[in-house]
Amino acid sequence: MIRLRERILSLLLQPASPRPIAGIFPPPCPLRRLLSTTAPVSPKPFAVDEYLVATCGLTRAQAAKASEKLSNLRSPSNPDAVLAFLSDLGLSRPDGIAAAVAADPRLLCADVGSSLARRVDELGGLGLSRSQIARLLPLAGRCFRSSSLATRLAFWHPVFGSFENILKALKMNAALLGSDLDKVAKPNLAFLAQCGINASDVTRTTLSLYSCRLFTVNPRFLQDAVARVEELGVARGWRTFHRVLSTVAFLSRETIASKMQLLDDLGFSQDDFLVIVRRAPQVLRLSDGRIRRSVEFLIRDVGLEQSYIAQRPTLLAYSLERRLLPRHCLLKVLKAKGLLNCDLSYYCIAAMSEEKFVQSCHSSHIMCLPEVDLMVLEVELELPLPDTLLPAAA
Repeated sequence: MIRLRERILSLLLQPASPRPIAGIFPPPCPLRRLLSTTAPVSPKPFAVDEYLVATCGLTRAQAAKASEKLSNLRSPSNPDAVLAFLSDLGLSRPDGIAAAVAADPRLLCADVGSSLARRVDELGGLGLSRSQIARLLPLAGRCFRSSSLATRLAFWHPVFGSFENILKALKMNAALLGSDLDKVAKPNLAFLAQCGINASDVTRTTLSLYSCRLFTVNPRFLQDAVARVEELGVARGWRTFHRVLSTVAFLSRETIASKMQLLDDLGFSQDDFLVIVRRAPQVLRLSDGRIRRSVEFLIRDVGLEQSYIAQRPTLLAYSLERRLLPRHCLLKVLKAKGLLNCDLSYYCIAAMSEEKFVQSCHSSHIMCLPEVDLMVLEVELELPLPDTLLPAAA
């Protein structure tokens, strides 16, 4: 015991040594070695934006928008599995896959087995081939992941008449596969039938953004739209009723009233306005400036009257710069040179398709002009004539 005390006392009184006492303190470690063992480098975080651009084929703008819905995505493992599934289904890289991911970014988070593969099996049960399903997927958007997809597709198929018509409709109204069948789609179809509108006929002949949206709007909205069409003097069952409805339904009463006031300022009567709406309802969607410029040109330069224009309202839908003005100038020059051997009205000239117009001028009138006159004509029009109207080089 006395020796132990002496040993401890001697250690305490011993001068400090620069070297640690063996067995009590560990030898010093280099700083670099210490840092390497105590602070391991963390793995690089998953860059969603870069993955969307480099792997999925999205543009930078699309990726920025899509990444907002993928904030919880931490690994590429599930997205890689989804992309492999889409490629096996037949979606092309990069366009097909990019379109599918842009339409529904959350598709990358879907479970391949319990969600995507199951949807493909259900659609296959309806008779769709894998190539058809691959075409449907980008257009269906998030509805493709819905368990009710097959039920809704089976409902719409007889309405549109074919799978191809369904694809056309989805391009204009993606809400078709997401709308409530019992509360929205079925009531709207029944009400349209009461108005004399057969849905299958509409989709086969006038498939458009506006007509497709009629199937999925709120039923009360649709009923109000029909009432506004009837206020314009277009009765249910008329041949043009569905065309007017497709336009008027998505315009407010204020917009229609402002167009009526504009045409009134330009010298049209109320009856003229109603005729225009019935025959060319698309005029209501044109800007005030475009309508004003076209009307002023047709009255001032062509010499038409308001009542004549109202009976042929498609004149207002044609482009002033690309159609109405160039054809008027050409017709004027041909008449001045005595090259018109038939009495063609301006409306007939304006309404011709581009192909028919060029063919008519080339075969009967323009080719009678020397090349120098053609050059002068181009200067007078201040617009280049189509190359097909010019004589071929020798």
